Amino acid sequence: MRCNSIEVSTKQQRIATLAKQSPDMAFTSLAYLVDLDWLFEAYHQTRKTGAAGVDNVTAAEYEQDLEGNLQRLLERAKSGSYRAPPVRRVYIPKGTSTDEVRPIGIPTLEDKILQRAVVMLLDPIYEQDFLDCSYGFRRQRSAHQALESLWKQTMDIKGGWILEVDIRKFFDHLDHKFLRNFIQHRVNDGVLKKLINKWLKAGVMEDGNVSFPESGSPQGGVISPLLSNVFLHYVLDVWFEEVVKPRLGSDAFLIRFADDFAIGFRSERDARRVMEVLPKRFEKYGLTLHPEKTRLVCFERPSSSADENDSNSGKGTSGTFDLLGFTHYWGKSRQGNWVVKRKTSSSRFTRAITKVAQWCRLNRHLPVSEQQLKLRQKLHGHYAYFGIRGNYAAIARFKFEVHRRWHKWLNRRNRQRELTWDKFNALLKRYPLPAARIVRPRPIFRPKLYSKTVF
Repeated sequence: MRCNSIEVSTKQQRIATLAKQSPDMAFTSLAYLVDLDWLFEAYHQTRKTGAAGVDNVTAAEYEQDLEGNLQRLLERAKSGSYRAPPVRRVYIPKGTSTDEVRPIGIPTLEDKILQRAVVMLLDPIYEQDFLDCSYGFRRQRSAHQALESLWKQTMDIKGGWILEVDIRKFFDHLDHKFLRNFIQHRVNDGVLKKLINKWLKAGVMEDGNVSFPESGSPQGGVISPLLSNVFLHYVLDVWFEEVVKPRLGSDAFLIRFADDFAIGFRSERDARRVMEVLPKRFEKYGLTLHPEKTRLVCFERPSSSADENDSNSGKGTSGTFDLLGFTHYWGKSRQGNWVVKRKTSSSRFTRAITKVAQWCRLNRHLPVSEQQLKLRQKLHGHYAYFGIRGNYAAIARFKFEVHRRWHKWLNRRNRQRELTWDKFNALLKRYPLPAARIVRPRPIFRPKLYSKTVF
């Protein structure tokens, strides 16, 4: 497959260097950099195993004339004749409830490729602008680095006060007018602006009917995370750093991963002032905060005489808060010191077990060896994210609950032959599941994770 990654990377490096040297400059000419090699690289970076969009074209079909298809896509994009097709809307269960569902969009493969090509142009620019408090959907940044930074900064201020924030349906209510204004600060290329505008206006197909939402980011689009980061960069990150922090009386910090974020304060007075003004700030840009899920938590380090069980339950001098799937609380280290600990949040734990149970129910008639292989993958994936130091009890319990669900649905394969626990334990010796293990070590804060100009 034709691809010149080195040439594409060189172009990205030039964009990044220029963006760093001129932080106030709007790029007026970027689309000329996109050529056939650029689209080949975009195709290479596009996931090809997902469901097909409204045109039902799969990657295997597209590859039959890959160079010709990409050449025609390039010509349509640059001439302005490209039309963003509607995304196909499907629904998946939301959380642990079977009644609530979450809509997701499935773009066409060709739309994904072109969006990836534009993201490859914009990423080098915005990586120079985005602040260190932002971690979601960025190069060389991850949720665990956000958790690591959160751990370090809460330890530094001895807990303080944590503002746990939930933006109500952020991706559905993202205001297009404000987003276009924000993008224009750095990108004033006509071709790119028209493409982004087409994706914002692209319809949503559901049951054969197409609707055109007036707000929200492109559903399921490759470009959606970047646009969302740009929006919150101006609405939240820059505002907090340049407007809020200089007015506070003591230390404060912000940790954001996409639309999930928490703000820490050393002072209760500062925390309550920001909690009062934050809803007004978001309302100005068409967003609202969830009144029940947004709360201020006293997270001060417990006194030396406080009981650890009280701290863990949130009944003592310090409360708990959730971020990125973990509940954060104060606990005693092996040396007897109070430290911030993390455990799998109850909602994420229940959601993960529910998904395993549903899979076991739907696939209980598969050969046991195939079931074992899939369950091993699910457990390894769970350990990879939740297997952090101090969370062993939660991941060990997760494995125990997986055993219970697997036994339950294997037992229902043949109601006339009961699968006793003795028989199931014998089966586990032949088809074992991976033991719970800690994958990630103790948090070690690294203030410089990468160079902003490296691409």
